[in-house]
Amino acid sequence: MSPPAILVDLRSDTQTRPTPAMRQAMADAPVGDEQRGEDPSTNRLCEMVAEILGKDAAVFLPSGVMSNQIAMLVHCRAGDEILADELSHIVGSEGAGAAALAGAMIRPLQGVHGIYTADQVEQAIRPGKRNAPRTRLAVIEQTSNRGGGTIWPLDTVRSVSEKARQHGLALHMDGARLLNAVVASGVPAKDYAQYVDSTWLDLSKGLGGPIGSVLAGSAEFIEQAWIWKHRLGGAMRQSGILAAAGIYALEHHVDRLAQDHDNARLFAKRIAAIPGIVLDPSRVETNLVFFDVRGTGLTAAELAARLWQQGIGIGQEGKYRMRAVTHLDVDGAGIEQAAAAVAKLSAG
Repeated sequence: MSPPAILVDLRSDTQTRPTPAMRQAMADAPVGDEQRGEDPSTNRLCEMVAEILGKDAAVFLPSGVMSNQIAMLVHCRAGDEILADELSHIVGSEGAGAAALAGAMIRPLQGVHGIYTADQVEQAIRPGKRNAPRTRLAVIEQTSNRGGGTIWPLDTVRSVSEKARQHGLALHMDGARLLNAVVASGVPAKDYAQYVDSTWLDLSKGLGGPIGSVLAGSAEFIEQAWIWKHRLGGAMRQSGILAAAGIYALEHHVDRLAQDHDNARLFAKRIAAIPGIVLDPSRVETNLVFFDVRGTGLTAAELAARLWQQGIGIGQEGKYRMRAVTHLDVDGAGIEQAAAAVAKLSAG
């Protein structure tokens, strides 16, 4: 059911809309046949991302889910096992794609706020027995969405990478909000990416693009990724119109992610003071705010429905857990408006 009008939409950073300047860049983009390597805008975008991530090559894909799925398809074979945190996107939000497409199983690790350790990797690797699956790949998610937008520390990424390589595992980084981690931590994307075999940047979350992700890795990896891109229906034609939005976002929307982080902290501070709502504002590292509404006497669904009718969108993550995500379409005034609505509507 549609609300009277969407005033403040904090359901996800995927709710962003292209800015007028981004739309103009899309309209002006030179284009060609992407599958033949003749789209100059797409080629430029892939070159930019490969440079940002310090990888040999990159490929433009319609979604981040496709980036993750293709990475697992390239790294794994049927019957292989993938290690990932139990809260990770590939476990809970990709339709069991690893099993359905790659024929691989995921072994969930119980990390802390979505982050596991090198020791956990070592303990989870199965011995080379004929009747056991082959542990082939480890996946980290930067930032960890359901971990609360937490940033994988560089030292942890390094230690996990060293342990994975010691045991012959590949390491893939889900980079859905990698640039949020970069802006918040001050660690360049290359520094994180140097320890993984494959990773990607999302264009349609904090960067504000309308669609797409860019998967990067070695030249050989990307050649194999292209094969799966075709098989999965991800090949495009004049994709430069979409790639131009990504180029504009990388040139204009990265540094401003800091504003989203500030707004997330502001929202957390405001609603932490509301009776019945539980969260620790110090846990907010980037642009995601998770909070528990059990003490209000309402379920997350009930409070979300009340907010929706007032033009405020906040997501449900469980019976009592809710998630608010800041982005470029919500400013400080919108944050204050949303927090005030939560305070009013959770009071009965």
